[in-house]
Amino acid sequence: MKVYTKTGDYGETSLFGGSRVSKSDLRIQAYGTVDELNSYIGLLRDMSIGEQETRELLFIQDRLFTLGAILASEKESSKSKLPQIFAKDVRFLEDAIDAMEISLDPINAFVLPGGHIIVSHCHVARCICRRAERAVVQLSEHTPVDSLVINYLNRLSDYLFVLSRHNSKQLNAIEIPWIPKK
Repeated sequence: MKVYTKTGDYGETSLFGGSRVSKSDLRIQAYGTVDELNSYIGLLRDMSIGEQETRELLFIQDRLFTLGAILASEKESSKSKLPQIFAKDVRFLEDAIDAMEISLDPINAFVLPGGHIIVSHCHVARCICRRAERAVVQLSEHTPVDSLVINYLNRLSDYLFVLSRHNSKQLNAIEIPWIPKK
């Protein structure tokens, strides 16, 4: 199979199920941003993070491919069985968040992103995740989207924030709270 098909040369692409849409379609924006997030999490995973976090990120990448497949299909025209996202996938993120938070000091202010390159990469991934969530919400305003997709992305951004704080602690990086100037 060739990588290039030339079928997208005129600004359209195919969804699972075969229908053709513009590459600027909301559905394409949504799953494209999820793909970008997945790639960025791969970059984060390739950094010197702990074994547990590496396993979690690998699992998350698998789930993001599932989200991409869900978003790339129109259920009514899809002839193939699609992978699914489950409530237990959201719970996986919540459990991972809870496990990391045990060792973290509570915060009562926003934290400025940064302090170590790994921490900064966690924050960039979190921002991409929020953008993916916004794209999926926008798509859901025009066509039905499984609410678990939005739940998962919302919780994943929380996970990435806590992962940034967890890495700050592991790396002895300084967390700088944002104190608004008056």
